[in-house]
Amino acid sequence: MNKRTFYFLLVIFTTVFSSTVKAQILDPVSWSTSVEKISDTEYDLVMKASIDASWHLYSQKLDEGGPIATSFTFKESENYTLVGTPTEEEGHSAPEPAFNNMMVKYFENSATFKQRIKIINKELSVVNGEVNYMVCNDTQCLAPTYKDIEFKFSTEKATVAPAKKETTSENKNSKKDESKGLFSIFFLAFLSGFAALLTPCVFPMIPMTVSFFTKQSKTKAKGIRNAIIYGISIIVIYLLLGIIVSAVFGADALNALSTNVWFNVIFFVLLLVFAASFLGAFEIMLPNSWANKVDKQADRGGLVGIFFMALALAIVSFSCTGPIVGTLLVQAASGGSQIGPIVGMFGFSLAIALPFALFAAFPGWLNSLPKSGGWLNSVKVVLGFLELALAFKFLSNADMVLQMHLLEREVFIAIWIAVFGALTLYLFGKLQLPHDSPLKHISVGRLSMGLITLAFTIYMIPGLWGAPLNLISAFPPPQHYSESPYGVGNMQTGGGTATHTQEIPEGAHLMAPHNILAFNDYEKGLAYAKKVNKPVMIDFTGHACVNCRKMEQNVWVKDNVLDVLKNDVILISLYVDEKIKFEGEAPESKLRPGKKLRYTGQQWSELQQLRYGTNAQPYYVLIDHNEENLNAPVAYTPDVEEYHNWLKEGVGNFTSKK
Repeated sequence: MNKRTFYFLLVIFTTVFSSTVKAQILDPVSWSTSVEKISDTEYDLVMKASIDASWHLYSQKLDEGGPIATSFTFKESENYTLVGTPTEEEGHSAPEPAFNNMMVKYFENSATFKQRIKIINKELSVVNGEVNYMVCNDTQCLAPTYKDIEFKFSTEKATVAPAKKETTSENKNSKKDESKGLFSIFFLAFLSGFAALLTPCVFPMIPMTVSFFTKQSKTKAKGIRNAIIYGISIIVIYLLLGIIVSAVFGADALNALSTNVWFNVIFFVLLLVFAASFLGAFEIMLPNSWANKVDKQADRGGLVGIFFMALALAIVSFSCTGPIVGTLLVQAASGGSQIGPIVGMFGFSLAIALPFALFAAFPGWLNSLPKSGGWLNSVKVVLGFLELALAFKFLSNADMVLQMHLLEREVFIAIWIAVFGALTLYLFGKLQLPHDSPLKHISVGRLSMGLITLAFTIYMIPGLWGAPLNLISAFPPPQHYSESPYGVGNMQTGGGTATHTQEIPEGAHLMAPHNILAFNDYEKGLAYAKKVNKPVMIDFTGHACVNCRKMEQNVWVKDNVLDVLKNDVILISLYVDEKIKFEGEAPESKLRPGKKLRYTGQQWSELQQLRYGTNAQPYYVLIDHNEENLNAPVAYTPDVEEYHNWLKEGVGNFTSKK
């Protein structure tokens, strides 16, 4: 082969290889910019993201500890000033299981952001800035991406943009998912309404009220009609309460409830107060003067009188229904939907109103109702214990946002064990509260509930020693947010667990909660792999990578996979979103000529793109000591057997090379 032929083939190979690499570099978001004139001195810089199908771009409004939020920076200039912070359109909000069900807002298909500026110098013709963002789909996430954005405009030619709201497919999908969340709120509220019926403030009112309508009405049909109007009045009263809560807070405030520290702390205190009230410490009551005034109006008769009778029921029964209503409003509001409280109050009031209408239509059913007694107070106490347990979920949210580690996983589980253990003792009659009637025997229903809570309490105990507790995974902090990721009694070393005699090599740590020896520095990890004569598994990952957490939580924990990761390979986890600044002068970017890298994570991201021609995470590569691939790299692989076979194939190829 002559030199000319060799170079010709080399050029062809290089061209083909380069095109293949480019095809693997994903760029699912394209940005366009424009300028909208607001007044002679104020303009909106409009940044519109076009997002490929199946991908989603994260909002600017995310809590720490979750995915990377979109952010914008603008070059400082004497020609303009920024007015406020960038705004964004409505997006989709959903809990993310990989981050302890944190509420995460993101966009699909398209997203529009606006930054208002005030012009100081009318000669201004360009504004430069930069956008930093992260995108994910169901199988992979991309490293944080930095792109330059530029706004070219003439203050003389700019026109006022029409005020209109676009209906995108993203908004349609958001509304569809929101409707599912609203149905859950309605169902929970409906069940809570039935629970409220079984309290001593409401249950005795059923036969009294139904008897009033049937006796005072001249015909049965009129009695039924009046009872139905009474039920509708109850629904209207509670709906008004939901509307007031939604109107006072507004959509933006309600959307912030689930992640705002102070809202979560306030909710925690409120639920503690409600729980103490149900347990008998005191009663939450509205002023007696309100009830007296309403009673006078109820004597007027007619539709107005019936409405005020319903209002009197709401006021008189407030000591029992108030804590339940308050808890429902907290739960519905923290979902982020402005109509959540309205839907919650509709479900609750419908469950309260139905029995009055049904028993009025069929008075004979009243004979089948159990008699009032001490069991009604027992229902209140059970609800009190449940509200007490729920309260600590809100305190846990605030603690994780602040990263104070005051309510870590073990403490949370211990509190729940204590609460439900005490509830079990109460149901078995071993624990008495001030307002309880003497318990001569335990009914079958009470015994059944006691056995259920006892089983649930026993189920939670292994959680102190690292059990995942999948039944309640949405409530306690994740396993990594704990004193001992492997459970009480084990020692934590370098972010993982270890025995007292285990030595950790320089630059390594034990990865929680799997106890896998891992490096975060490529060179140190490779050097150690050569020393112990094991292959390397490079794990291109990210702290905010949702699918990386899914692999670690669902695949790496399996015994066959975990055995290989702990014993047969040296793990090097390179976090592409690591925001650690370089010591000394930062190196120049190889992908953005003229730009310097800001963080070490960008270095690992560029390594992945330049060497392996991809920018998605998770991405796993098995290499030998010469940094050559042992088999084909893989990305998100939720099938445990497939992932295990891939690991064994690479380890086997390494062994055969020896």
